[in-house]
Amino acid sequence: MRRIPEPELMLDEEQARAYAAADFESAHSLYPKLFDTLFPDRPRRALVLDIGCGPCDVTIRFARANPGYRFHAVDGSAAMLTEARKALRRRQLVTRVKLIEGRVPDTALPVATYDVILSSSLLHHLQEPQALWQTIQRCSKPGTRVFVVDLRRPATRDAAEALAKKYSVGEPNVLKRDFFNSLLAAFTPREVGQQLTAAELSWLRVAALTDRHLMVSGQCPG
Repeated sequence: MRRIPEPELMLDEEQARAYAAADFESAHSLYPKLFDTLFPDRPRRALVLDIGCGPCDVTIRFARANPGYRFHAVDGSAAMLTEARKALRRRQLVTRVKLIEGRVPDTALPVATYDVILSSSLLHHLQEPQALWQTIQRCSKPGTRVFVVDLRRPATRDAAEALAKKYSVGEPNVLKRDFFNSLLAAFTPREVGQQLTAAELSWLRVAALTDRHLMVSGQCPG
């Protein structure tokens, strides 16, 4: 099945509120645990770049699992950052997470390089995926840990419909629609591997993670 791109940014306030209220527990709760398994020797203190943070659900989970981490969380949608700000206040994490409105690779970041770089569910939104990989290349230094998770495109439209039906039960119609469209817009592991080769990021590896997710991870060599 050929990829069908979708809009890069979620600018609608209702859409942002729906995402902030959605139940992503089954997937998002796995990410900090998987990160811990992948990088057992990581430092206890780190400065983290979160690219495409959305309403900060994943950011918050990483912050709570790693109390010594500080975050620069970037997103191009003001509506999403409004929801992120509310969530950070509720969880008393405002001092540890700095929100930055902007789109990679053009956003001016407070520092040049980071100890950890995260990205969750951004890649499939990008018209040009190198925007993500070039930012990771530029912001890495020897020892930087990279953890990227995203949807992966099913082989057929019928398979995408089945996954959307299975995993969006009880969610608002806007989320059901967006999840299906996001599956159609996602990349396959093979395509992501080609993107990494083009970006000269041979130290990153891509793998299927679940029936609907893929993962890219690695540590920058020094």
